[in-house]
Amino acid sequence: MNMTLTQLRYLVAVARHGSVTGAAKMLNVSQPSISVAIDAVEKNFGQKLFVRQRGSGVSPTSFGRTVVAKARQVLTETDELIGLGSSKSAVGGELVLGCFEDLAPFFAPALIRAFSERHPAVKIVVRDETFETLGRRLGDAAIDLGLTYDLSLPTHFARILLRELRPHALLPAGHALADRLSVSLADLAAYPLITTDQPHSWQHMLDLFRSRGLSPVADTTTSSFELQRSMVANGFGVAVSYTRPHGDRSYDGRPLLCKPLSDPLPMQRILLTYDTHQRVSNAALAFIEVAKNWFASHDIFASASETA
Repeated sequence: MNMTLTQLRYLVAVARHGSVTGAAKMLNVSQPSISVAIDAVEKNFGQKLFVRQRGSGVSPTSFGRTVVAKARQVLTETDELIGLGSSKSAVGGELVLGCFEDLAPFFAPALIRAFSERHPAVKIVVRDETFETLGRRLGDAAIDLGLTYDLSLPTHFARILLRELRPHALLPAGHALADRLSVSLADLAAYPLITTDQPHSWQHMLDLFRSRGLSPVADTTTSSFELQRSMVANGFGVAVSYTRPHGDRSYDGRPLLCKPLSDPLPMQRILLTYDTHQRVSNAALAFIEVAKNWFASHDIFASASETA
């Protein structure tokens, strides 16, 4: 069976974008060119590689995931072979980094800058992901590495620790607990709890309370971390968070109070992760080393003992 590198790149691009349209835009080719290439490969294999759903893009079949993984391996090794003749960098190719959406704006740009300064021959693509989509896209070979919290990852995924964080409480200015140096989960349970609508996120936060025998009223959910902070700042309730932007103010300028929690709670971990069933490229290995060094040399998130 003859398959060209162009066909392989088309397959990988479609898997990564979940659509022929997105792949065509990234590769700067026509959609029909990619569709024809996929049809030809599927005809050669005698099996479908992608399931096409009206209005929902495409997703790889079980067989398609295997083919895409092998295609990525061939392309990665080809790029690495070409890179051997380059004096600019020993690492080349493409790296797709999936970032949990709450962490992406804090760390992705700085990590990409640090990595690009060291390995300029690597093309980096960054994608915002939820907890659910990140694991699926890693498994589908749509992304190479994931930057996320240690939540909801399959057991066979690698976990490279970058930083551990303590949770802190978010309160509006003027709250009844504002004068305390620290607060407990029991203190917070007396007030409405605002959570995000990420299933693994809100479940984790409720589990923290339940581990202390508490049942907070959590009837307000938000679609994003920043909306959660704004709701707290405007007095709709309290929240628990690991993430803390520089400057304790919400988007609308209202002040927030960040208080350490007095309960002996487990630390949350920021990780780089990948599917160990997939081959790890030299570019991904290089990014891991850059990320480890970057986190080791930078302070992240202001101390939660400070108040706004």
